Amino acid sequence: MKIETTALDGVLLLTPRVHGDARGFFLESFNERAFDAAVGAPVRFVQDNHSRSARGVLRGLHFQRSPHAQGKLVRVVRGAVFDVAVDVRPGSATFGRWVGAELSADNHRQMWIPPGLAHGFLVLTDDADFLYKTTDYYAPAAEGAVRWDDPDLAIDWPLGGQAPVLSPKDAVAPRLRDLDL
Repeated sequence: MKIETTALDGVLLLTPRVHGDARGFFLESFNERAFDAAVGAPVRFVQDNHSRSARGVLRGLHFQRSPHAQGKLVRVVRGAVFDVAVDVRPGSATFGRWVGAELSADNHRQMWIPPGLAHGFLVLTDDADFLYKTTDYYAPAAEGAVRWDDPDLAIDWPLGGQAPVLSPKDAVAPRLRDLDL
């Protein structure tokens, strides 16, 4: 597995080895020993989620507050997305900064987003199936969101001049500076 660090502490891009031939391909999408070694500590996943979204759907930027902060290991098994992590950890040297990468069924890349970061993605293809593992269960009382177009973050979403399709909740999410973290 190829492991790339990013500009945000703890956020990793992981690309598994793909073994392919005329029949198709095989890849190991998760190996606890290899993943824990890459992250530098044991990680326990408790929930797997799957979402399908159409072109132009932007989900996020979501996070859960302590004590239910979630780490996420995310990947795409159909289509492609632009995936984003934003540091919302108070006191972090990279607070308010973001990293983004294209994840697709073709490139097989995964992103590890440690607890304390917000996460979102924009669908780039007609549709996309997005799979992710979480380190804590969904806790509605702990959920938070940051506005996708917060000018202080200045995320360079590849929208191509189109408006994203948002949930009502995401459309009214607050700016990072207005959150009580």
